[in-house]
Amino acid sequence: MGLVRTEPAKVRDWAARSVGTAWHAFDLQLVTYALLLGSIGLAMAYSNSVGPGASALESGSTFLRGMMWSGIAAVVFILASVFDYQWLKTFAWPMYLLQIGLLVLTLAIGSGAGVARWVKIGDIAFQFSEIAKILMIVVLANFLSRRGERAGSLTTIVQAAILVVPPLVLVMLQPDLGTSMVFAAILVGALFMSGASLRWFGVIAGAGVIAFPLIWTHVLRDYQKERLTSFLNPNPDIQGSGYQLYQSQIAVGSGGWFGKGLTNGTQNQLDFLPVQTTDFVGAIVAEELGFIGCMVVFILFAALLWRVLVAGWRSKDPFGLVFAAGLGSMILFQLVVNFGMVIGIMPITGIPLPFVSHGGASLISLAAGLGIIQSINVRQRRAEW
Repeated sequence: MGLVRTEPAKVRDWAARSVGTAWHAFDLQLVTYALLLGSIGLAMAYSNSVGPGASALESGSTFLRGMMWSGIAAVVFILASVFDYQWLKTFAWPMYLLQIGLLVLTLAIGSGAGVARWVKIGDIAFQFSEIAKILMIVVLANFLSRRGERAGSLTTIVQAAILVVPPLVLVMLQPDLGTSMVFAAILVGALFMSGASLRWFGVIAGAGVIAFPLIWTHVLRDYQKERLTSFLNPNPDIQGSGYQLYQSQIAVGSGGWFGKGLTNGTQNQLDFLPVQTTDFVGAIVAEELGFIGCMVVFILFAALLWRVLVAGWRSKDPFGLVFAAGLGSMILFQLVVNFGMVIGIMPITGIPLPFVSHGGASLISLAAGLGIIQSINVRQRRAEW
């Protein structure tokens, strides 16, 4: 798949040239699906906030924080949509340095239970690795779109991988295995849509298999190894490494077809399930909304991903195609891994469910990504409902 080099935006083109015409291309479907998923996330935040002696409207509750972050995310989405995405090419390398700086800062002053993942800004803890995902997609889209016909060559693949390795390693050192895997998924999706040969993917996969024993021995910590292998054990240690999976499967299995109803989940209300507002929110969705509710979530994600990819395919600029591929890969990977781990068919890696898991940095990064997609839409051809 050949790519064409494009020129950066001019100063006068920072926003849509004609509001009366360009904004007809605004993709309402994309916004609708994102809002519906975000609403499900707020419903889960509400359910996680109520309980014996607790109200969702109490100061500092998960629900009120979710409302606050949703408002901020809406502003970020609007600003990203108005801003001409062509400028991202001009600032791609400064953004790469910013990404590295944020991750180094996280390692230097970050906090957490035995980890360094969150940086406190006042009373708010912010996870810069979530923002780094979007910055990485921008950098890769800029790099690959400028490679032209060489985008699918081995040299380009290696160079793109070299770009991803520093942030991936910095995130791994926090340590955050799940997020580091998301960086790898973004790389694969961007390379695939830019025309990289499947043969080279096979070579890289083989190299990964060869390197895995070294990573297992010298990189991963003992608790990470236990979490990665606990789902393979038919008799898990339900008081130890298998506790989260055991409680998650109880929640999923008890939901049935239609669920127990919002705020009626016992695993949720009795706090049996750890990190139920973030990593294991999918289990609460299954318990309270049931199989049908989960299917609705999957359909909304499928529709959202379709609109993201449509924006990429319609883009007259290869940057738009690669950015859409990177964003779509990030969302799809997190969706598959999150639901896979809550039902016990994939390792527990601590990857949040986009839009649904509670987390300000995650929601803001998604809003920025979708805003850029809309910026690509309104500066191309008209998008249909």
